[in-house]
Amino acid sequence: MIRLGTRGSALALAQARQVAALLGGEVELVEVTTSGDRGSTGDKGRFVKEIEEALLDGDVDLAVHSAKDVPGELPDGLTIAGVPERADARDAICGCAAITDLGEGAMVGTSSLRRRSQLLALRPDLDVRDVRGNVDTRLGKLASGEYDALVLAQAGLDRLGRSEGETIPETEMTPAPGQGCLALEARLDDSGTRAAADALTDRDALVELTAERAVVTALGATCDTPVGAHALLQGDRLTLAAYAGGSDGSSWLRDALEDDAADPAALGREVADRMLAAGARAILAI
Repeated sequence: MIRLGTRGSALALAQARQVAALLGGEVELVEVTTSGDRGSTGDKGRFVKEIEEALLDGDVDLAVHSAKDVPGELPDGLTIAGVPERADARDAICGCAAITDLGEGAMVGTSSLRRRSQLLALRPDLDVRDVRGNVDTRLGKLASGEYDALVLAQAGLDRLGRSEGETIPETEMTPAPGQGCLALEARLDDSGTRAAADALTDRDALVELTAERAVVTALGATCDTPVGAHALLQGDRLTLAAYAGGSDGSSWLRDALEDDAADPAALGREVADRMLAAGARAILAI
């Protein structure tokens, strides 16, 4: 029996059931309420902290997270033991066909500073406002006319069977580091569970996630930093694009590099170093 720790939202449970099916055998889903679920904002790792505590306390054996919620540094004693095949990493706009189709001053909802920054970098005229709640709640607010459009993760829409979104090209909106990936976290001393999680790992997803997380760590970014990073593995070549911007979209940087995929973390650090040399730290402080 593997006790699989997860948040209790519809999307988190859908992800956990997907992992449980891949694991096979006896799997018990253990729902854990996180500080993020209770409405906390600005806390590093607020959607994973309590699940990690349950892991360390032995209350669960394996945790399943949206990889974009996992901070660059893990608590002592824990490791990312598995990364299943990646879903669509792109963002999606709901309510219109494209960002360029939005009318002047249109009200767009998002809870992400990264999305806010890139929306305003593309369209300074937009009225970008915070929106809270799960995916269904947010789409309900769109349907009732509270917003003209929403920006959500395409992977989340797909996993919930929702068809409202139109994908946004990565050249317009760089995805969050790890978006579309699931991260399976286990205790370092639990070799059996680590082996079970490792058996689910997709090489492409692991390489891409490693590069993107290296950008996060090198920039000192958190879940609430306007930073995007998207890696794409094609054969033995890895391309990594990154974005850093002010929360108001008035200043921003984009960079991209391609290299051999043998050391994805090194590529992530190199991209971050180039951005820091170009002034990313000052821009992120805006």
